[in-house]
Amino acid sequence: MKIKFLILLAIGVFANQSVAAQEVDCARALSLFSQSAKVKDYKAAKPYYEKLIKSCQDYHISLYQYGDRMLKHFAKSTKDDADLQKQYAEQLIENYKLRLQNFPAKTSKGETYANIAEAMYDYKIGTAAEQLSWYEKAWKEDKENVNDPRTLYVYFNILVAEQDAGNRDLQEVFTMYDELIQKIEEQEIYRAGQAEPLLKKQELGESLSSKEERILKNTDIYLNNFNKIKQGINGLLGERADCDNLIPLYNKEFDAKKEDVEWLKRAAKRLSAKECTGDPLFFKLVESLHKQEPSAKSALYLGQLAAKDGKYSKALEYYEQSADLEDNKIDKARVYMMIAGNYKKSGSFSKARSYYKKALSIQPSLGSAYLQIASMYASSANNCGDTTFNKRAVYWLAAEYAERAARVSPAISSSAKQAAASYRGRAPQKSDVFQEGRKAGETIKIGCWIGESVRIPG
Repeated sequence: MKIKFLILLAIGVFANQSVAAQEVDCARALSLFSQSAKVKDYKAAKPYYEKLIKSCQDYHISLYQYGDRMLKHFAKSTKDDADLQKQYAEQLIENYKLRLQNFPAKTSKGETYANIAEAMYDYKIGTAAEQLSWYEKAWKEDKENVNDPRTLYVYFNILVAEQDAGNRDLQEVFTMYDELIQKIEEQEIYRAGQAEPLLKKQELGESLSSKEERILKNTDIYLNNFNKIKQGINGLLGERADCDNLIPLYNKEFDAKKEDVEWLKRAAKRLSAKECTGDPLFFKLVESLHKQEPSAKSALYLGQLAAKDGKYSKALEYYEQSADLEDNKIDKARVYMMIAGNYKKSGSFSKARSYYKKALSIQPSLGSAYLQIASMYASSANNCGDTTFNKRAVYWLAAEYAERAARVSPAISSSAKQAAASYRGRAPQKSDVFQEGRKAGETIKIGCWIGESVRIPG
Protein backbone atom coordinates (compact mmCIF):
# COMPACT_ATOMS: atom_id res chain seq x y z
CA MET A 1 0.00 0.00 0.00
CA LYS A 2 2.84 2.31 0.91
CA ILE A 3 4.60 1.56 -2.37
CA LYS A 4 1.42 2.35 -4.34
CA PHE A 5 1.08 5.66 -2.52
CA LEU A 6 4.68 6.62 -3.31
CA ILE A 7 4.19 5.72 -6.97
CA LEU A 8 1.01 7.81 -7.21
CA LEU A 9 2.73 10.70 -5.43
CA ALA A 10 5.63 10.53 -7.86
CA ILE A 11 3.27 10.53 -10.84
CA GLY A 12 1.45 13.56 -9.43
CA VAL A 13 4.66 15.46 -8.84
CA PHE A 14 5.88 14.62 -12.34
CA ALA A 15 2.58 15.80 -13.87
CA ASN A 16 2.72 19.07 -11.95
CA GLN A 17 6.31 19.57 -13.02
CA SER A 18 5.32 18.97 -16.66
CA VAL A 19 2.54 21.54 -16.46
CA ALA A 20 4.87 24.01 -14.81
CA ALA A 21 7.50 23.30 -17.44
CA GLN A 22 4.95 23.91 -20.19
CA GLU A 23 3.96 27.22 -18.57
CA VAL A 24 7.59 28.21 -18.31
CA ASP A 25 8.12 27.18 -21.93
CA CYS A 26 5.21 29.41 -23.02
CA ALA A 27 6.62 32.35 -21.09
CA ARG A 28 10.12 31.80 -22.40
CA ALA A 29 9.00 31.20 -25.98
CA LEU A 30 6.78 34.30 -25.92
CA SER A 31 9.63 36.39 -24.52
CA LEU A 32 12.03 35.22 -27.24
CA PHE A 33 9.38 35.62 -29.93
CA SER A 34 8.48 39.14 -28.78
CA GLN A 35 12.11 40.26 -28.56
CA SER A 36 12.77 39.20 -32.13
CA ALA A 37 9.47 40.54 -33.46
CA LYS A 38 9.97 43.95 -31.82
CA VAL A 39 13.18 44.49 -33.81
CA LYS A 40 11.54 42.99 -36.94
CA ASP A 41 13.86 39.98 -36.95
CA TYR A 42 11.01 37.84 -38.18
CA LYS A 43 13.23 35.01 -39.38
CA ALA A 44 14.36 34.44 -35.79
CA ALA A 45 10.84 35.01 -34.44
CA LYS A 46 9.12 32.48 -36.72
CA PRO A 47 10.12 29.20 -34.95
CA TYR A 48 8.90 30.57 -31.60
CA TYR A 49 5.62 31.68 -33.16
CA GLU A 50 5.04 28.20 -34.57
CA LYS A 51 5.67 26.64 -31.16
CA LEU A 52 3.39 29.13 -29.39
CA ILE A 53 0.56 28.84 -31.90
CA LYS A 54 0.63 25.07 -31.43
CA SER A 55 0.89 24.81 -27.64
CA CYS A 56 0.19 28.21 -26.06
CA GLN A 57 -2.71 29.70 -28.01
CA ASP A 58 -4.39 31.28 -24.99
CA TYR A 59 -1.23 32.36 -23.16
CA HIS A 60 -1.05 36.05 -24.15
CA ILE A 61 -2.64 38.31 -26.78
CA SER A 62 0.76 39.68 -27.84
CA LEU A 63 1.29 36.38 -29.64
CA TYR A 64 -1.36 37.45 -32.16
CA GLN A 65 -0.39 41.10 -32.23
CA TYR A 66 3.21 40.38 -33.16
CA GLY A 67 2.08 37.41 -35.26
CA ASP A 68 -0.04 39.77 -37.34
CA ARG A 69 2.94 41.98 -38.14
CA MET A 70 5.24 39.04 -38.84
CA LEU A 71 2.88 37.20 -41.18
CA LYS A 72 1.99 40.39 -43.07
CA HIS A 73 5.72 40.94 -43.59
CA PHE A 74 6.25 37.41 -44.91
CA ALA A 75 3.19 37.58 -47.16
CA LYS A 76 4.32 40.87 -48.71
CA SER A 77 7.96 39.82 -49.10
CA THR A 78 7.21 36.51 -50.87
CA LYS A 79 5.29 37.95 -53.83
CA ASP A 80 7.64 36.14 -56.24
CA ASP A 81 6.54 32.77 -54.85
CA ALA A 82 2.75 32.56 -55.17
CA ASP A 83 2.40 29.28 -53.26
CA LEU A 84 4.50 30.46 -50.32
CA GLN A 85 2.74 33.81 -50.26
CA LYS A 86 -0.65 32.09 -50.13
CA GLN A 87 0.60 29.90 -47.30
CA TYR A 88 1.57 32.93 -45.23
CA ALA A 89 -1.71 34.67 -46.06
CA GLU A 90 -3.65 31.63 -44.86
CA GLN A 91 -1.59 31.62 -41.65
CA LEU A 92 -2.41 35.33 -41.23
CA ILE A 93 -6.12 34.56 -41.58
CA GLU A 94 -5.80 31.75 -39.04
CA ASN A 95 -3.99 34.17 -36.71
CA TYR A 96 -7.02 36.49 -36.87
CA LYS A 97 -9.43 33.64 -36.15
CA LEU A 98 -7.42 32.25 -33.23
CA ARG A 99 -7.07 35.66 -31.61
CA LEU A 100 -10.86 36.13 -31.70
CA GLN A 101 -11.35 32.59 -30.39
CA ASN A 102 -8.89 32.88 -27.50
CA PHE A 103 -9.22 36.58 -26.60
CA PRO A 104 -12.78 37.57 -27.56
CA ALA A 105 -13.02 40.31 -24.91
CA LYS A 106 -9.93 42.05 -26.32
CA THR A 107 -10.72 41.54 -30.01
CA SER A 108 -13.16 43.41 -32.22
CA LYS A 109 -15.35 41.13 -34.31
CA GLY A 110 -15.94 43.76 -36.97
CA GLU A 111 -12.27 44.59 -37.39
CA THR A 112 -11.25 40.92 -37.34
CA TYR A 113 -13.79 39.76 -39.91
CA ALA A 114 -12.89 42.71 -42.13
CA ASN A 115 -9.18 41.86 -41.79
CA ILE A 116 -9.92 38.29 -42.86
CA ALA A 117 -11.86 39.55 -45.88
CA GLU A 118 -9.10 41.96 -46.81
CA ALA A 119 -6.40 39.30 -46.57
CA MET A 120 -8.49 37.03 -48.80
CA TYR A 121 -8.93 39.87 -51.29
CA ASP A 122 -5.29 40.97 -51.27
CA TYR A 123 -3.89 37.46 -51.72
CA LYS A 124 -6.66 36.10 -53.99
CA ILE A 125 -7.96 33.50 -51.55
CA GLY A 126 -11.50 32.24 -52.15
CA THR A 127 -14.12 33.58 -54.51
CA ALA A 128 -15.41 37.15 -54.59
CA ALA A 129 -18.63 35.87 -53.01
CA GLU A 130 -16.67 34.30 -50.14
CA GLN A 131 -14.66 37.47 -49.59
CA LEU A 132 -17.83 39.53 -49.64
CA SER A 133 -19.47 37.22 -47.09
CA TRP A 134 -16.75 38.07 -44.54
CA TYR A 135 -17.21 41.82 -45.13
CA GLU A 136 -20.95 41.43 -44.70
CA LYS A 137 -20.40 39.42 -41.52
CA ALA A 138 -18.24 42.25 -40.15
CA TRP A 139 -20.81 44.88 -41.13
CA LYS A 140 -23.83 43.02 -39.76
CA GLU A 141 -22.29 41.87 -36.48
CA ASP A 142 -20.06 44.81 -35.51
CA LYS A 143 -20.44 47.77 -37.88
CA GLU A 144 -19.20 50.22 -35.23
CA ASN A 145 -15.70 48.78 -35.49
CA VAL A 146 -15.45 48.69 -39.27
CA ASN A 147 -13.77 52.06 -39.79
CA ASP A 148 -10.63 51.56 -41.85
CA PRO A 149 -10.86 53.65 -45.05
CA ARG A 150 -9.42 50.96 -47.32
CA THR A 151 -11.70 48.33 -45.83
CA LEU A 152 -14.75 50.39 -46.73
CA TYR A 153 -13.50 50.87 -50.29
CA VAL A 154 -12.63 47.21 -50.93
CA TYR A 155 -15.96 46.08 -49.47
CA PHE A 156 -17.86 48.28 -51.91
CA ASN A 157 -15.53 47.39 -54.78
CA ILE A 158 -16.30 43.68 -54.41
CA LEU A 159 -20.04 44.33 -54.03
CA VAL A 160 -20.09 46.39 -57.24
CA ALA A 161 -18.13 43.70 -59.09
CA GLU A 162 -20.63 41.08 -57.92
CA GLN A 163 -23.50 43.28 -59.10
CA ASP A 164 -21.82 43.64 -62.48
CA ALA A 165 -21.56 39.84 -62.62
CA GLY A 166 -25.30 39.57 -62.01
CA ASN A 167 -24.96 38.15 -58.49
CA ARG A 168 -26.31 41.16 -56.59
CA ASP A 169 -29.20 43.59 -57.16
CA LEU A 170 -28.57 47.23 -58.05
CA GLN A 171 -30.77 48.34 -55.15
CA GLU A 172 -28.44 46.49 -52.79
CA VAL A 173 -25.51 48.48 -54.18
CA PHE A 174 -27.39 51.75 -53.58
CA THR A 175 -28.32 50.77 -50.03
CA MET A 176 -24.74 49.80 -49.18
CA TYR A 177 -23.42 53.00 -50.76
CA ASP A 178 -25.65 55.09 -48.48
CA GLU A 179 -24.48 53.20 -45.39
CA LEU A 180 -20.80 53.43 -46.29
CA ILE A 181 -20.94 57.14 -47.08
CA GLN A 182 -22.72 57.73 -43.77
CA LYS A 183 -19.99 55.76 -41.97
CA ILE A 184 -17.27 57.82 -43.68
CA GLU A 185 -18.99 61.10 -42.84
CA GLU A 186 -19.40 60.02 -39.22
CA GLN A 187 -15.66 59.35 -39.04
CA GLU A 188 -14.95 62.73 -40.68
CA ILE A 189 -17.11 64.44 -38.05
CA TYR A 190 -15.29 62.61 -35.25
CA ARG A 191 -11.83 63.47 -36.57
CA ALA A 192 -12.67 67.09 -37.40
CA GLY A 193 -14.29 67.45 -33.97
CA GLN A 194 -11.00 66.43 -32.37
CA ALA A 195 -9.09 68.97 -34.42
CA GLU A 196 -11.46 71.95 -34.14
CA PRO A 197 -10.39 73.25 -30.68
CA LEU A 198 -6.73 72.75 -31.60
CA LEU A 199 -7.12 74.81 -34.77
CA LYS A 200 -8.68 77.57 -32.71
CA LYS A 201 -5.70 77.47 -30.34
CA GLN A 202 -3.35 77.85 -33.28
CA GLU A 203 -5.33 80.80 -34.63
CA LEU A 204 -5.04 82.48 -31.24
CA GLY A 205 -1.27 82.04 -31.36
CA GLU A 206 -1.19 79.45 -28.57
CA SER A 207 1.35 76.64 -28.75
CA LEU A 208 0.24 73.02 -28.93
CA SER A 209 1.59 70.15 -26.87
CA SER A 210 3.30 67.26 -28.66
CA LYS A 211 0.15 65.17 -28.09
CA GLU A 212 -2.04 67.87 -29.63
CA GLU A 213 0.30 68.22 -32.61
CA ARG A 214 0.11 64.45 -33.09
CA ILE A 215 -3.70 64.59 -33.02
CA LEU A 216 -3.70 67.31 -35.69
CA LYS A 217 -1.27 65.38 -37.85
CA ASN A 218 -3.30 62.17 -37.57
CA THR A 219 -6.50 64.11 -38.28
CA ASP A 220 -5.01 65.43 -41.53
CA ILE A 221 -4.02 61.90 -42.54
CA TYR A 222 -7.42 60.41 -41.74
CA LEU A 223 -9.41 63.21 -43.37
CA ASN A 224 -7.31 62.94 -46.53
CA ASN A 225 -7.72 59.16 -46.61
CA PHE A 226 -11.47 59.34 -46.06
CA ASN A 227 -11.75 61.95 -48.79
CA LYS A 228 -9.88 59.70 -51.24
CA ILE A 229 -12.02 56.70 -50.30
CA LYS A 230 -15.22 58.71 -50.67
CA GLN A 231 -14.11 59.78 -54.16
CA GLY A 232 -13.24 56.18 -54.94
CA ILE A 233 -16.62 54.87 -53.81
CA ASN A 234 -18.40 57.57 -55.79
CA GLY A 235 -16.31 56.56 -58.79
CA LEU A 236 -17.31 52.92 -58.37
CA LEU A 237 -20.96 53.88 -58.19
CA GLY A 238 -20.45 55.90 -61.36
CA GLU A 239 -23.19 55.80 -63.94
CA ARG A 240 -25.20 53.33 -61.89
CA ALA A 241 -26.56 56.27 -59.89
CA ASP A 242 -27.36 58.54 -62.82
CA CYS A 243 -30.93 59.70 -63.38
CA ASP A 244 -31.09 57.58 -66.53
CA ASN A 245 -30.68 54.44 -64.40
CA LEU A 246 -32.44 55.52 -61.22
CA ILE A 247 -35.71 56.74 -62.73
CA PRO A 248 -36.51 53.54 -64.68
CA LEU A 249 -35.52 51.41 -61.68
CA TYR A 250 -37.77 53.28 -59.24
CA ASN A 251 -40.60 53.66 -61.76
CA LYS A 252 -40.61 49.90 -62.22
CA GLU A 253 -40.85 49.29 -58.46
CA PHE A 254 -43.11 52.20 -57.50
CA ASP A 255 -46.52 50.52 -57.65
CA ALA A 256 -45.34 47.62 -55.52
CA LYS A 257 -43.43 49.84 -53.07
CA LYS A 258 -45.55 53.00 -52.86
CA GLU A 259 -46.65 52.18 -49.30
CA ASP A 260 -43.20 51.01 -48.17
CA VAL A 261 -41.93 54.00 -46.17
CA GLU A 262 -38.29 52.87 -46.03
CA TRP A 263 -38.18 52.24 -49.77
CA LEU A 264 -39.79 55.63 -50.46
CA LYS A 265 -37.23 57.34 -48.22
CA ARG A 266 -34.28 55.68 -49.95
CA ALA A 267 -35.61 56.33 -53.44
CA ALA A 268 -36.47 59.97 -52.76
CA LYS A 269 -33.11 60.56 -51.07
CA ARG A 270 -31.23 59.08 -54.03
CA LEU A 271 -33.17 61.11 -56.61
CA SER A 272 -32.74 64.27 -54.54
CA ALA A 273 -29.00 63.74 -54.13
CA LYS A 274 -28.57 63.21 -57.86
CA GLU A 275 -30.82 66.19 -58.71
CA CYS A 276 -33.35 64.00 -60.51
CA THR A 277 -36.15 66.12 -59.07
CA GLY A 278 -37.43 67.32 -62.44
CA ASP A 279 -38.96 63.96 -63.31
CA PRO A 280 -42.64 63.41 -62.33
CA LEU A 281 -41.51 60.31 -60.43
CA PHE A 282 -39.92 62.48 -57.76
CA PHE A 283 -43.20 64.26 -57.08
CA LYS A 284 -45.02 60.91 -56.87
CA LEU A 285 -42.46 59.60 -54.40
CA VAL A 286 -42.59 62.70 -52.20
CA GLU A 287 -46.36 62.88 -52.27
CA SER A 288 -46.66 59.22 -51.30
CA LEU A 289 -44.01 59.55 -48.61
CA HIS A 290 -45.62 62.62 -47.05
CA LYS A 291 -48.97 60.83 -47.08
CA GLN A 292 -47.58 57.69 -45.44
CA GLU A 293 -45.32 59.39 -42.90
CA PRO A 294 -44.86 63.18 -42.78
CA SER A 295 -41.24 63.58 -41.78
CA ALA A 296 -38.06 65.60 -42.02
CA LYS A 297 -37.29 64.00 -45.37
CA SER A 298 -40.70 64.59 -46.92
CA ALA A 299 -40.61 68.23 -45.74
CA LEU A 300 -37.16 68.60 -47.29
CA TYR A 301 -38.30 67.27 -50.64
CA LEU A 302 -41.40 69.45 -50.60
CA GLY A 303 -39.06 72.38 -50.00
CA GLN A 304 -36.98 71.38 -53.02
CA LEU A 305 -40.11 71.22 -55.15
CA ALA A 306 -41.24 74.64 -53.88
CA ALA A 307 -37.82 76.13 -54.65
CA LYS A 308 -37.93 74.62 -58.13
CA ASP A 309 -41.24 76.42 -58.69
CA GLY A 310 -39.72 79.70 -57.49
CA LYS A 311 -41.62 79.70 -54.18
CA TYR A 312 -38.55 80.48 -52.06
CA SER A 313 -40.29 81.65 -48.86
CA LYS A 314 -42.39 78.47 -48.91
CA ALA A 315 -39.27 76.43 -49.53
CA LEU A 316 -37.63 77.97 -46.44
CA GLU A 317 -40.68 77.05 -44.35
CA TYR A 318 -40.37 73.43 -45.43
CA TYR A 319 -36.60 73.43 -44.83
CA GLU A 320 -37.07 74.83 -41.30
CA GLN A 321 -39.66 72.16 -40.63
CA SER A 322 -37.31 69.52 -41.98
CA ALA A 323 -34.45 70.68 -39.75
CA ASP A 324 -36.70 70.66 -36.67
CA LEU A 325 -37.90 67.13 -37.39
CA GLU A 326 -34.57 65.66 -38.47
CA ASP A 327 -32.92 63.24 -36.02
CA ASN A 328 -29.98 62.26 -38.19
CA LYS A 329 -27.20 64.73 -37.44
CA ILE A 330 -25.54 64.61 -40.84
CA ASP A 331 -28.85 65.12 -42.64
CA LYS A 332 -29.76 67.96 -40.27
CA ALA A 333 -26.46 69.67 -41.11
CA ARG A 334 -27.26 69.35 -44.81
CA VAL A 335 -30.64 71.01 -44.32
CA TYR A 336 -28.99 73.85 -42.40
CA MET A 337 -26.57 74.28 -45.31
CA MET A 338 -29.50 74.54 -47.73
CA ILE A 339 -31.22 77.13 -45.54
CA ALA A 340 -27.97 79.09 -45.21
CA GLY A 341 -27.47 79.00 -48.96
CA ASN A 342 -30.94 80.43 -49.53
CA TYR A 343 -30.32 83.29 -47.09
CA LYS A 344 -26.90 83.97 -48.64
CA LYS A 345 -28.44 84.25 -52.12
CA SER A 346 -30.96 86.76 -50.82
CA GLY A 347 -28.21 88.84 -49.15
CA SER A 348 -29.23 87.99 -45.57
CA PHE A 349 -25.65 87.29 -44.53
CA SER A 350 -26.20 87.32 -40.77
CA LYS A 351 -28.96 84.72 -41.00
CA ALA A 352 -26.93 82.71 -43.47
CA ARG A 353 -23.93 82.64 -41.10
CA SER A 354 -26.09 81.51 -38.19
CA TYR A 355 -27.22 78.49 -40.21
CA TYR A 356 -23.73 77.73 -41.51
CA LYS A 357 -22.56 77.70 -37.91
CA LYS A 358 -25.47 75.49 -36.90
CA ALA A 359 -24.33 73.05 -39.57
CA LEU A 360 -20.74 73.25 -38.30
CA SER A 361 -21.81 72.63 -34.71
CA ILE A 362 -23.15 69.29 -35.90
CA GLN A 363 -20.58 68.47 -38.59
CA PRO A 364 -17.22 70.22 -37.97
CA SER A 365 -15.80 68.67 -41.15
CA LEU A 366 -18.06 70.85 -43.35
CA GLY A 367 -15.31 72.96 -44.84
CA SER A 368 -17.74 74.38 -47.38
CA ALA A 369 -19.58 76.17 -44.54
CA TYR A 370 -16.36 77.89 -43.43
CA LEU A 371 -15.63 78.82 -47.03
CA GLN A 372 -19.08 80.33 -47.51
CA ILE A 373 -18.69 82.44 -44.36
CA ALA A 374 -15.28 83.57 -45.62
CA SER A 375 -16.88 84.58 -48.92
CA MET A 376 -19.57 86.63 -47.15
CA TYR A 377 -16.98 88.36 -44.96
CA ALA A 378 -14.84 89.24 -47.98
CA SER A 379 -17.79 90.68 -49.88
CA SER A 380 -18.70 92.81 -46.83
CA ALA A 381 -15.23 94.28 -46.27
CA ASN A 382 -16.07 97.74 -47.61
CA ASN A 383 -19.11 98.00 -45.35
CA CYS A 384 -17.65 96.74 -42.09
CA GLY A 385 -14.93 99.15 -41.03
CA ASP A 386 -14.55 102.80 -40.04
CA THR A 387 -11.18 103.26 -41.78
CA THR A 388 -9.63 101.88 -44.93
CA PHE A 389 -7.18 99.84 -42.83
CA ASN A 390 -9.94 98.31 -40.71
CA LYS A 391 -12.02 97.54 -43.78
CA ARG A 392 -9.12 95.68 -45.34
CA ALA A 393 -8.52 93.88 -42.04
CA VAL A 394 -11.76 91.99 -42.70
CA TYR A 395 -9.83 90.01 -45.31
CA TRP A 396 -7.60 88.56 -42.57
CA LEU A 397 -10.69 87.16 -40.92
CA ALA A 398 -11.97 85.83 -44.25
CA ALA A 399 -8.58 84.18 -44.81
CA GLU A 400 -8.73 82.49 -41.40
CA TYR A 401 -12.10 80.95 -42.21
CA ALA A 402 -10.88 79.81 -45.64
CA GLU A 403 -7.77 78.25 -44.09
CA ARG A 404 -9.92 76.41 -41.57
CA ALA A 405 -12.01 75.09 -44.47
CA ALA A 406 -8.84 73.69 -46.05
CA ARG A 407 -7.82 71.97 -42.82
CA VAL A 408 -11.09 70.18 -42.10
CA SER A 409 -12.15 69.30 -45.65
CA PRO A 410 -9.46 67.87 -47.96
CA ALA A 411 -11.99 67.71 -50.81
CA ILE A 412 -11.97 71.51 -51.11
CA SER A 413 -8.49 72.09 -49.70
CA SER A 414 -7.00 73.41 -52.93
CA SER A 415 -9.76 75.94 -53.67
CA ALA A 416 -9.91 76.99 -50.01
CA LYS A 417 -6.17 77.66 -49.90
CA GLN A 418 -6.42 79.68 -53.09
CA ALA A 419 -9.24 81.73 -51.58
CA ALA A 420 -7.23 82.27 -48.39
CA ALA A 421 -4.21 83.45 -50.38
CA SER A 422 -6.42 85.83 -52.35
CA TYR A 423 -7.93 87.30 -49.18
CA ARG A 424 -4.52 87.76 -47.57
CA GLY A 425 -3.37 89.53 -50.72
CA ARG A 426 -6.18 92.07 -50.27
CA ALA A 427 -5.56 92.48 -46.53
CA PRO A 428 -3.08 95.08 -45.15
CA GLN A 429 0.54 94.15 -45.78
CA LYS A 430 3.43 94.61 -43.33
CA SER A 431 4.20 98.08 -44.71
CA ASP A 432 0.55 99.08 -44.15
CA VAL A 433 0.68 97.83 -40.58
CA PHE A 434 3.86 99.83 -39.96
CA GLN A 435 2.45 103.03 -41.49
CA GLU A 436 -0.68 102.73 -39.35
CA GLY A 437 1.45 102.39 -36.23
CA ARG A 438 -0.05 99.01 -35.47
CA LYS A 439 1.71 95.90 -34.14
CA ALA A 440 1.50 92.18 -34.84
CA GLY A 441 -0.83 90.45 -32.40
CA GLU A 442 -2.98 93.53 -31.91
CA THR A 443 -6.72 92.82 -32.00
CA ILE A 444 -9.04 94.68 -34.36
CA LYS A 445 -12.77 94.65 -33.71
CA ILE A 446 -14.89 94.38 -36.84
CA GLY A 447 -18.30 95.98 -36.76
CA CYS A 448 -21.55 95.74 -38.74
CA TRP A 449 -23.18 92.31 -39.07
CA ILE A 450 -19.82 90.49 -38.72
CA GLY A 451 -19.22 91.48 -35.09
CA GLU A 452 -15.95 89.54 -34.67
CA SER A 453 -12.33 90.37 -33.93
CA VAL A 454 -9.15 89.52 -35.79
CA ARG A 455 -5.51 89.59 -34.77
CA ILE A 456 -2.91 91.35 -36.92
CA PRO A 457 -0.65 88.56 -38.17
CA GLY A 458 3.05 88.59 -37.40
